[in-house]
Amino acid sequence: QVRVVESGGGLVQAGGSLRLSCAASGSIFGLNAMGWYRQAPGKQRDLVALITTNGGTNYADSVNGRFTISRDGGENTVYLQMNSLKPEDTAVYVCNVNLFGLSNYWGQGTQVTVSS
Repeated sequence: QVRVVESGGGLVQAGGSLRLSCAASGSIFGLNAMGWYRQAPGKQRDLVALITTNGGTNYADSVNGRFTISRDGGENTVYLQMNSLKPEDTAVYVCNVNLFGLSNYWGQGTQVTVSS
């Protein structure tokens, strides 16, 4: 069983920064990728950023250049550094753990609210 725990969400003003953390624990065998998704009220869940075990990354166009995803492989932890935050970034951010590109595990999510 894999446990996924996020932290770092909160309330910030537009233009501010926030750093999210996602720690995976348990039977982490065959880790392929970890990433962040977000879902705003009335919207679908969309990919924000993804990082694979080979170091490849993928960003949503809406955050590219402002957000940076990084990985601590030894700790099975990923971080999302969020800079120049906008009110449109307000959403519940959820962490995803993918094993061999087949099995997915999700955290409970952390709320990010950006005020104008």
